[in-house]
Formats: sequence, C-alpha cells, structure tokens
Amino acid sequence: MKIVSASEMRQIDRVTSERFGAPSLSLMENAGTAVADFVMKRHPQAKAAGVICGKGNNGGDGFVVARKLHEAGREVRLLLLAEPSELRGDAAEMFQRLPLKPVIASSGEKLKSDEACSAFASDVLIDAILGTGFRPPVSGLYGAAIAVLNATRTPVVAVDIPSGADADAMGRQDGAIARADAIITFTAPRPAHVFGQLTNGPLVISPIGSPEEAVISSLRLNLIAARDITPLLKPRPRDSNKGSFGHVLVVGGSRGKAGSAAMAGMAALRSGAGLSTVATPQSVLATVAGFHPELMTEPLDETTAGSIAIQAGTHLAELAKNKTVLAIGPGISRHPETSELVRELVKNPGQPMVLDADGLNAFEGGAKGLNGKGRSLVITPHPGEMARLAGCTIAEVQQDRIPVARNFARDHALIVVLKGHRTLIAQPNGDLWVNPTGNPGMATGGTGDILTGMVAGFIAQHPTRIFAAVVAAVYLHGLAGDVACESTGEHSLVATDLIKALPEAFRRVRQAARESSLEIRGCPISEFR
Repeated sequence: MKIVSASEMRQIDRVTSERFGAPSLSLMENAGTAVADFVMKRHPQAKAAGVICGKGNNGGDGFVVARKLHEAGREVRLLLLAEPSELRGDAAEMFQRLPLKPVIASSGEKLKSDEACSAFASDVLIDAILGTGFRPPVSGLYGAAIAVLNATRTPVVAVDIPSGADADAMGRQDGAIARADAIITFTAPRPAHVFGQLTNGPLVISPIGSPEEAVISSLRLNLIAARDITPLLKPRPRDSNKGSFGHVLVVGGSRGKAGSAAMAGMAALRSGAGLSTVATPQSVLATVAGFHPELMTEPLDETTAGSIAIQAGTHLAELAKNKTVLAIGPGISRHPETSELVRELVKNPGQPMVLDADGLNAFEGGAKGLNGKGRSLVITPHPGEMARLAGCTIAEVQQDRIPVARNFARDHALIVVLKGHRTLIAQPNGDLWVNPTGNPGMATGGTGDILTGMVAGFIAQHPTRIFAAVVAAVYLHGLAGDVACESTGEHSLVATDLIKALPEAFRRVRQAARESSLEIRGCPISEFR
C-alpha cells in the first residue's frame, strides 16, 4: 500500500472524480460511512456521540458521520465551528442533508455555551475539525476547540487525521494537536499516519472508491498490508515434500550464545522451510540439538573461546552446496578469527544470504566488503549495528532512518531491514517498505534471531521472490509479537513466544487479507535488540 503526501491525496481525489467518474460527494459519503461504521462497531454502548466539525471537507465527512449515526438510532450532538454560510462545495451539500439541528459555535464565546459543552460531554467524540490538507499551527477557534476536546476523558475517533497534525511530517509533531484513540483515514496513509505516533489505538485505512491506478506517489514509500503477503501463503500442492520448501543453513552460535542459532533455525522451520540445519561449534552443538528435535546440526571447528574457527570455512563451503539459503550471524560472537571467517563467507557468491547480529559487526569499519552485487544479500541490523556499518552514531541513524536505510541499500546493492519501531525494508532501487506490526514487548534478547530465521525460511520457500519473502517475514514477525503480547503482556514477552505465536499470525494474515479496510495497531516506539 502506497504512502502518499497530502497534496498527492488531493490529486488522487480529483483524478478519481475527473478520470474515473466517481463523484466527490460519493467519496465523502463513503468516508463518513466508514467512520460511522467504526464508531458503531467499537463503541456499541455509546448512546450519545459528539461530532465536532470544521467548515472544510473534513467537516463534510463529519456531517455524514452525524447523519449515519442518527439514522442508526444514536443520539447525535453535532457542533459546527463556523457559520453555515461559510460552508462550501461538498461540505455545504452534506450539511443540507442533515436530519438534525446542529449547535453553531462560530466564536470562542459560543464554544463555552451549554449546548456546545454538551457535545463534548458525549460518550464518544468524533473529531472532524481539520483534515490532512491543514498546515500547522492551529489557532483561534479551532485551537480552542482542540483544547476542550483534549481536556475530556471521552474516547476520540479522528476523521482522516487528528486535527492540528501535519500530515506530511515523518517525526515529532509540534503545536496544538487533538488527541485520538483511533484514526480512520481513507484510500492511502500519509507519512504522519505511519511515522507520527498520533494514536496508541488503531489506525484504519478504508477504501472509499479510488482505484489503484489513481493512487500515485513520489515518496517511494509503501506500508505493508496483509494482502501484500498472502500470495506467499497460498495452500501447498498436495504432492509437496520437504524438499519443495527449501533447506536453510544457519551458521552461528558460540559458547554462551548457542540459543541464538537454535532460535533462528527453529524460526526458519516454523515459517515453512522444509529443512533447517544449524552449523555451530562442536562444544555447543548439544545445546542447539536439544532445543528442538526437528533441527539438524553440524559440528564445526572452534576457537579456544568457543566460537567458529577460520578452518571451518572448508567444511561450511561443502555444507552450503545443497542449501537454498544461508543465515549467518546469530550468536556467532565477535572473536577476530570468527569475524574473519564471516567476511570470507560473505565474499563468496552463491546462494541468497541473510546476515545479522555479529555477522554484521564483522564489517564494522569495513562496510565496503559488504556488497550484494550479482547476488541476493539481506542484512537485518538494529540501529546500533546500522550505526557501526554506516560509520555514524545511533542518534544519527534514528534521526534519519529512511535515508540511512535507502542509501546503504543503494550503495551496497543489498536489501536492508532496519529494525525498530516501524521496521524499514529498503531495496537497492530506492523503494522502501514500512512494517506496521510489532510492539515494545519485542524489545528483548532473541527477537532479532527469530527474524533472521524467518527471513531465511521465507527465502527458502520463495527463492525467486527474495524481496517479497523478506517483506512477508518482517510483517509476520511483528504480528507474531502482537499475538504473543495479547497473552503475555509487553513486560513478560520473550523471543520464543514469537515462534509459538506464528501459526495464529499466519491465520490472521489470511483473515485480514479478505477484509477491505486495513487496521493497524498504534504503539509507542520500540527497539529490537
């Protein structure tokens, strides 16, 4: 799903009407109906709804919401922050269709009236004051109305975007912004919907009639949706066998970190790979083998520190010959000899490769050796690892996540999965996908190892669709974390909970792909470690 700017969204609406023949009134009707449907579904006990409307098209959407809720038998308290004579176009038309009398609060004094206060005292509030076409800061009557709304404890559903927010902002929002417990936007998200942390509740992206051909964006940003990955989750042929779904070779583990390699290997299997082998130092092999009976293992020569020795390279080269994909790095350690081995493995062209953890740290200060030209190479750094590769600080990575991921993917001809809140997946051509799933409970050791195994597992099944496989793995990884969090809570979640939650995550993806609207759970910033 494309992420579009506010100006591009206006163009999409115009093209939908002028080229594809969908009347703008129909688009507004569909938008308001989507919001009303959400309110009735999520707030079934709310007897009175306060609909707070501005004079623009966002207010026009609000008029439709008010009418639909009224027709459904709800008590509606409609507050218009303007004189009716100020309304224009579609908003004016929708105002004429109202079956109820609004309260007019066209001044700060009128906003204090008992009738206006009654609207804010409803069981649920609909914020239809300002939409995504607004440019901050907000002041005057609208600012005062936002202050009153924010002072309430009533659930707030924002139409399109919380009033006062800058739709094109990709970071922190300043100025007066309405709080929101849910946001219902339309057709395609704007940057602030994805990156702005405007709500801790759901963000719903509802189609209102614009065909895909009308949705054009210059941002080269995409939001992953369930329907984007379901082609990789089709039912399997009846004559399938384990060889049909690839063989993952995980190279990792060391004394004290055997669990990382084991989790990566098991995550590959739980993601659907036919076979998974973990190649690990001889001294920790029993730990890996005991993690799960389905895992195969291969002992490797080791250093005195219990990490993989350089002389293991010949054995690994033989092991790799009949494997579909290699995953290098989980628990592999930063021993100098082991890091040298990693660099040699990455240098040799061959199967698709996923590189993570200390496999990435092996290239600190030498990122030029990390190149995917002529092959498929995927790296999955967290911000600290990305900073070491890019030669900058973690703060600099976090401040400019999109350009950092894009530039590194382009300069090194590989796929970058930059983990964190809204994990980014960057292609060498500059296209970038944003993952909406995941939660702060996943900020615990081992979740990155699970992701490495999942990426490798999906590539094993879809070796001709590498990027699609990476996108699917990232989305399902976060969704598995969301599923696990429902039962464990954020504080008690551990990495292996994700493996247990994967079957339910698969089921939810298939279910969500059948629904027209996309719903995203809002959450605070989280980091993967």
